[in-house]
Amino acid sequence: MIIPAQFDAKTIENKWYDYWMKNNYFHSEPDQRTPYTIVIPPPNVTGVLHMGHMLNNTIQDVLIRRARLKGFNACWVPGTDHASIATEAKVVAKLKAEGINKNDLTREEFLAHAWEWTDKYGGVILDQLKKLGASCDWERTKFTMDPNMSASVIRSFVDLYNKGLIYRGYRMVNWDPEAKTTLSDEEVIYEEQEGKLYFLKYKIEGTEDFLTIATTRPETIFGDTAICINPNDERFSHLKGKKAIVPLCGRVIPIIEDVYVDIEFGTGCLKVTPAHDMNDKALGEKHNLEIIDIFNEDATLNSFGLQYQGKDRFVVREEIAKELESIGALAKTEIHLNKVGTSERTKAVIEPRLSDQWFLKMEDLVKPAIQSVLVDGEIKLHPARFNNTYAHWLNNIRDWNISRQLWWGQQIPAYFYGDGKEDFVVAESIEEALVLAKERTNNLLLTTSDLTQDVDALDTWFSSWLWPMSVFGGIMDPESEDFKYYYPTNDLVTGPDILFFWVARMIIAGYEYTGKKPFTNVYLTGLVRDKQRRKMSKSLGNSPDPLDLIEKFGADGVRVGLLLSASAGNDIMFDEELCNQGKAFTNKIWNAFKLIKGWEVSDVIAQPESSKVAIQWYEAKLQQTLLEIEDNFEKYRISDALMAIYKLVWDDFCSWFLEMIKPAYQQPIDSATLAKAIEMLENNMKLLHPFMPFLTEEIWQILAERTSEEALIVSTWPEIKPFNAHLISDFENTIEVISGIRTIRKDKNIPFRDTIELKIVNNDKASTYFDSVVAKLGNITSLDYVSNKVDGALSFRVKSNEYFIPITGNINVEEEIAKLEAELVYTLGFLKSVQSKLANEKFVAGAPEKVLANEVQKEADALSKIETIKHSLAGLK
Repeated sequence: MIIPAQFDAKTIENKWYDYWMKNNYFHSEPDQRTPYTIVIPPPNVTGVLHMGHMLNNTIQDVLIRRARLKGFNACWVPGTDHASIATEAKVVAKLKAEGINKNDLTREEFLAHAWEWTDKYGGVILDQLKKLGASCDWERTKFTMDPNMSASVIRSFVDLYNKGLIYRGYRMVNWDPEAKTTLSDEEVIYEEQEGKLYFLKYKIEGTEDFLTIATTRPETIFGDTAICINPNDERFSHLKGKKAIVPLCGRVIPIIEDVYVDIEFGTGCLKVTPAHDMNDKALGEKHNLEIIDIFNEDATLNSFGLQYQGKDRFVVREEIAKELESIGALAKTEIHLNKVGTSERTKAVIEPRLSDQWFLKMEDLVKPAIQSVLVDGEIKLHPARFNNTYAHWLNNIRDWNISRQLWWGQQIPAYFYGDGKEDFVVAESIEEALVLAKERTNNLLLTTSDLTQDVDALDTWFSSWLWPMSVFGGIMDPESEDFKYYYPTNDLVTGPDILFFWVARMIIAGYEYTGKKPFTNVYLTGLVRDKQRRKMSKSLGNSPDPLDLIEKFGADGVRVGLLLSASAGNDIMFDEELCNQGKAFTNKIWNAFKLIKGWEVSDVIAQPESSKVAIQWYEAKLQQTLLEIEDNFEKYRISDALMAIYKLVWDDFCSWFLEMIKPAYQQPIDSATLAKAIEMLENNMKLLHPFMPFLTEEIWQILAERTSEEALIVSTWPEIKPFNAHLISDFENTIEVISGIRTIRKDKNIPFRDTIELKIVNNDKASTYFDSVVAKLGNITSLDYVSNKVDGALSFRVKSNEYFIPITGNINVEEEIAKLEAELVYTLGFLKSVQSKLANEKFVAGAPEKVLANEVQKEADALSKIETIKHSLAGLK
C-alpha cells in the first residue's frame, strides 16, 4: 500500500475509533481474568469538555489501555452526574426565557422540563470524550438519576435512617439565596472582602444613655432580640437587668450577660440576632430568646423589615445606614476586612438561616476512612502530601446537611402523616410508608392520599458517594456477579478540589456498606493553568476549546502535550506549544515508520556486524526503559513514564538505532535486520499505545495484516526480560566517539562521503564492541588501535582515550595550525578574564548562585578546550 506522506489525524482517529467500537473492545464482562476497574468521576450533565476533563480522562485512558495490554479484564465505567443546583439553575433560566416561572409549575411539570433538557444536552460531554480516544465501556454508561441509581440512593437513605444515623433538625444552615437552597459547610467558599464596620447606638430604656455596638450587617437589627455584655466587664455593670431599644423598629430587648462576649474585642458588647448567626443562635437557646427571621428565601427583607420589605439585603444595607445616620443612631463607620462565605456554585453570598433540614451523623462513619488512608495505608493518595489535607478535613468533620430545597434530584423518602414535625415515616416507597404510618398511628383507615412526601431533594454528593458501588448494582443487590467481580475498583483519577466532597465520602460509604475500600489508589491531578499561572476559565478567556486543539494538533498530539507536563498533584502551565510538541512527536514516529517501510529487502545479503550489535543494544535499551516505565507507573508518575518512552523512541530508536541499521544509499537491507527493526517498532507501538492510541493502531495495522483478535488495542504489553546493562553503558561512550568524529568533519569541512581513517590509543581499555558502528556512522575505512599518538593528525579525547584522524590532502596543514594557534590565544585570553572574576572575592561573595555556577562552568569548558587544541596542535607539528 501507498503510505501517505503526512499523518492524517482526523481521518485516522475516526477510522480506528469506529473500528474499536464495532469490535466491542471497550466492553467488559466478568470472566476468569483479573479485573482492572476505573469509574469515571461523573462530569455534570450540564457540562462540556474543558482542559481539566482532557487531562483527567487522558490519564484514565492511559491506565485502562495499559491494563488491557497487560492482560487484565479492563473496565472503565462512564457516566454523568445530575448536578442538582447547576442543572436546576439552567432549567429555571431556560423557562424564564420562555416566560415561565418555576413557582407556577407543579413538581412533576418542572421535572418534565428538566428531563427534556437533560435528554437534549446531557450526553454532550460523553460524546466529546470519544474524540479524545476515551476507551470507556459505553454499554455501562450511568446517570445518577437513572431509575436504578436513584433506587440505590433512596435505599441508602432509608438504611442510614433506620440505623439512627440520619435525623431531622431545626438548625442554622448555609443558605444560598440565588439557588434558594441550603448548602453543606464544604460547599461554602470563604473569601476576604473589604466592607464597612458600622457602629450603632442603642438607647438604654428610660434613660438618655446608649450603648455602641459594631456590626458589619446593620440590616439585621430588625432581627435583634437581645444585647449581650460580659458579666465581668465593669464598664457595663450598671446595665445589668436593664433593657435597650433597637433603632428604627423601636423594639425593646433585654440586656443579657454571658462570658461568651470578649471584653477586649470591639466595643465589648454585641447585638444578638439568633435567626441570622450561628453563635447568636447558641446564645439565644441558652437565654431563651425570641427568634425573628427577617429574610425571604431570596434574601430580600420580609415584613419584619418594615418599610424596607421586598428590598435586597445589600440595597437595604446602605439605605438603613443613611436612615440611622439621620436619626443620630450611627456613631461612625470604618473600613473593615471580613471573610465572607460564598456559594461554590452560584457565587452568591451565603446567608445563615434557621430551617428544618436532614443531617447525617458523621462522627462514627468517618473512622474507617481515617484508618484506611492515614493509618493502614490500605488506600493510597498520590501524591502523599494530600494526606495532610485529608486528615484535616476528616478529623474536623461535622454532621452532613444532606437536604436541598430543590426539585431536581432524588426526593427525600420521608412521608408526613400529620401536622407535627415528628409526624413522619421513612420508607423506599409510599406503599411501604403507608404500612409504617398505620403502625405508628394505629389508624388502619389511612390511605396514600393522607401521606405527603417531603418536598426537598437530596444533596447531589449523597448520590455520587455511592458511585463505585451503585454503577455495579452493589446497593440494590450486593450479591450480583458484576459487583462481586469489579468491586473494589483499582484506581481513581480526580482533582484535589473534590478530595473531601467526593473521594473521602466514597471511602466512608464503601466501608459502611461493604466493609471494603472502594479503590486502592487515588491519583490527584493538578489544575490546568495558563502560562501566567491563572486558572483557566471562560470569564478570563484563557481556556482553549479542547475540540479545537484536537482539530489542530490531533488527539494523540494533545494527549502527549498535556501529559508531558502533568506530574501528579502539580498544576500544569498549559501552552499550545506543548500540543505542537506532541504533534511533532507524532510526525517523527510516522516518518520513522515510513523510512522502515520504504526500504527494499534482500534475503541473500548477510547481516552486517553493525546491525547485529545495534539490535542487541536496542533490545537492552528497550528492556531498561521498560523497567523504568513500570517503576513510574507503580509510583503514579505518568508524565515520567511518557518521558521515558519519548526519549526511547525519539533519541534511541529514531536518532541512533535507525541510523545504525540504515542501508547504504539505494541499497537493500538484509531481511534479518528488517525483521528485527519491525519487531522493535512494534514493541515501541505497544509502549506508546496507551498515550497515542490512534497513531499506534494505524502503524500496527499497516505493518502486517491483522485479524480483529490481533488489533493493537488487545495485544500484549512487552515482556520484561534480562538484559546486558554493559551494552548500554558502552554505547554511551560510543556516542561520544561518534560525536567527536562528526565535530571534526563539520569543523574541517570534510564531507561525509569522503572516507577517513581512525587511530585509537585505548588508555581506558574501553570496549571495542561497537567499533563496527563507529566505522559505519563515521564512514571510516580503517579503524586501528595504536600504542602512541599519531603525528600529523587531528585528534580529540573521550575520557582518557585519544582518537586521531590522519590528515588527508583535503586539509592545508599550515592553515590548520595557524587557525588552531589563533583559537588557542583567544581561549587563553577568555580563560584569564573568567579566572580574574573568580579571584575577585567581592564578586564571589555578592554574585547570585546561578551566576557564580555559570562562571565556574565557563572556566571548566575553557580548560577542556585548551587541552583539546594543544593535543590537535601537537599532532600537526
